[in-house]
Amino acid sequence: MIGYGLAAIGPGIGIGLIFAAYISGVARQPEAQSRLQSIAILGFALAEALAIIGIALAFVLS
Repeated sequence: MIGYGLAAIGPGIGIGLIFAAYISGVARQPEAQSRLQSIAILGFALAEALAIIGIALAFVLS
């Protein structure tokens, strides 16, 4: 489980970077919010999938 805790740092940082870029993009061009929002949610889902795969592997391998 310690290994999974360390492995969860990557997706956590990735999600933070995704939403930081989304907020920055909306602050620069508010009219592009709907397009940026869909891209940010897709990126969030893909980064979160890595964390879910990691926890599944932690249970399988332990």
